Amino acid sequence: MNYDFRVKAYFMAFFILILIWFVASSLFTSPALPSPQIVLKSFIYSIPDILPHLAVSAYRVLYSIIIALATAIPLGLISYRDRIDSIISPFIYLLYPIPHIVLLPLIILLLGIGDASRIFLISMILFFQILVTARDAARNVSDYYILSLRSLGAGEWDVYRHVIFPASLPKILTAMRISIGTAIAVLFFAESFATNQGLGYFILDSWSRADYNSLYSGIITMALLGFSLYLVVEILERKFCRWV
Repeated sequence: MNYDFRVKAYFMAFFILILIWFVASSLFTSPALPSPQIVLKSFIYSIPDILPHLAVSAYRVLYSIIIALATAIPLGLISYRDRIDSIISPFIYLLYPIPHIVLLPLIILLLGIGDASRIFLISMILFFQILVTARDAARNVSDYYILSLRSLGAGEWDVYRHVIFPASLPKILTAMRISIGTAIAVLFFAESFATNQGLGYFILDSWSRADYNSLYSGIITMALLGFSLYLVVEILERKFCRWV
């Protein structure tokens, strides 16, 4: 897709969403649904209060994504070998269907109420999402490409570097896109109790005080955090997956 067209599409989608919001706020006339211009004004005034919470949330989610990627991608890619996959697959089938988010109280008991427990929860959930995608992508690489490279004297590391990883990268980046939405959702849940920092705390605190303008300011900030991470993934795809 042409870059200029994509930018215009983003602006058009943003305009349509603001228009829908404006119409809805005009129809319902409820303090729980203020107009976009009121929220924008409140958002600008709330920036000094939101920035510390944004910094904490960004740290938690970025750290979690890095840990998940660093552990899930290598483990998923080596699963292209049947012998290794026969060991890894049973663990995936047994552990992936578990709703890991319900483990947060137990994780807090073990790791405390600090950042470690929240980062561990987010990275654990993302780990399985990325692992499953990386494993499936690696196992779908045609043996023809692997055997062709081996016939030229390539070693195991060369196969990973020149065949398995490049072929799996587009699907890994797709998994990252999905994981960003999951990470932001889990982040909100993880920051909803036993903490006084983060955007999740800021949103729920505003809700408990019926401060709807601040509530929407927090929601917008969390949406911008997710959107920024999504753009980073898109930039990486344009740079490293130009053939897609």
